[in-house]
Amino acid sequence: FGVTIQVNKAVGSRNSKDYFLAGGHVHWWAIGFSLFASNLGTDHLVGLAGSGAAGGLAVGNYELSACSILLVLGWVFVPYYLAFDVCTVPEFLEKRFGHGLRMFFTWLTIVSTIVTKIAVTIFAGGIVLKELLGWNIYLSSTVLLLLTTVYTVSGGLAAVVYTEVLQSIILIVGSISLLYFGMTAAGGLEGLQKSLPESHFRVLKPVDHPDFPW
Repeated sequence: FGVTIQVNKAVGSRNSKDYFLAGGHVHWWAIGFSLFASNLGTDHLVGLAGSGAAGGLAVGNYELSACSILLVLGWVFVPYYLAFDVCTVPEFLEKRFGHGLRMFFTWLTIVSTIVTKIAVTIFAGGIVLKELLGWNIYLSSTVLLLLTTVYTVSGGLAAVVYTEVLQSIILIVGSISLLYFGMTAAGGLEGLQKSLPESHFRVLKPVDHPDFPW
């Protein structure tokens, strides 16, 4: 909330450009951290970490494949968006194909994001709060939703971006700390290799693997 207050003083929300586009002058490093925190969250630290522990390094292929897609997005699609003077994919679709497709894609994105992304992230965050504070999953999820809603609605995009800068730092420091303590408890890389099957350390599984056929 301190970030939200400071951002409102620096950027403000006097008009739609300030509120939805952060005034059009967010620093590049803040955008990078924001993209990082938007893509990673409790669903990764809890869910993906659990999948990795169960299935091994092959689980990471889903994340590694995103690198090439993001490069295509940045070098191929973004220039088109800039040329059309649009800020979102629905805006581009409206200018290219019409208002109907924009509305269809907008609602498709909203519904799919709620079902596949937000619900999982809130649930994973609720599990963390349950383990740390002893709250039940419903109270934990409600608190997370309310806090996120308050700083997002009150501060706009700028508040979201700079809050995600702090979240990124916490995620990075926390993940490195978790890696250190986890590897120490496992007895280092050698101890980890002894306690897990050899297949866990293969990035590419056999083509007939039931979960990760490559």
